[in-house]
Amino acid sequence: MKPDWNHIIKGDWTLFLDRDGVINRRIVDGYVTSWDEFEFLPGVLEALQTLTKRFRYIFVITNQQGVGKGLMTMEQVDAIHDQMCAEIEAHGGNIDGILVCPQLASEPDNYRKPRPDMAFMACEICPDIDLEKCIMVGDGAVDVEFGRNAGVKTIFIGEANPDADDSFPSLIDFANVLKS
Repeated sequence: MKPDWNHIIKGDWTLFLDRDGVINRRIVDGYVTSWDEFEFLPGVLEALQTLTKRFRYIFVITNQQGVGKGLMTMEQVDAIHDQMCAEIEAHGGNIDGILVCPQLASEPDNYRKPRPDMAFMACEICPDIDLEKCIMVGDGAVDVEFGRNAGVKTIFIGEANPDADDSFPSLIDFANVLKS
């Protein structure tokens, strides 16, 4: 049975969002290395306006291994995120923080998803975050596993994922459930 998100989520919840494939179009076998390559997915700006009204905090939690591979710098990633946040804010939404893991998956002791470290970092930034009142929204198995490892609810974007608490075709579909 699907959770009744509209009744579960109150103003004290936190939303963790994956970036590529949830907020913007994923580049298959590649990386978004500049703002020119960044493309919001349909309905995302409207979704973030709704989600901003329903969640206390919204964090983007993203692995960006392209930095570790030398395909882009953290300065380039930060510039993309600055533009992304400006567009979101111009459309009535808000992102409270962006946590990026630039490490290669092969690096020992990395903090990439599915490790829960970035959820704990968000809790350090905002100590009033209650992980029992958090949702991770992502389009990959690694996002669902991250959510499980952090002890948060999970929503999968795309085809139904049996390991997630729920699935929606897109972020706007999830946000539409929360409109009251």
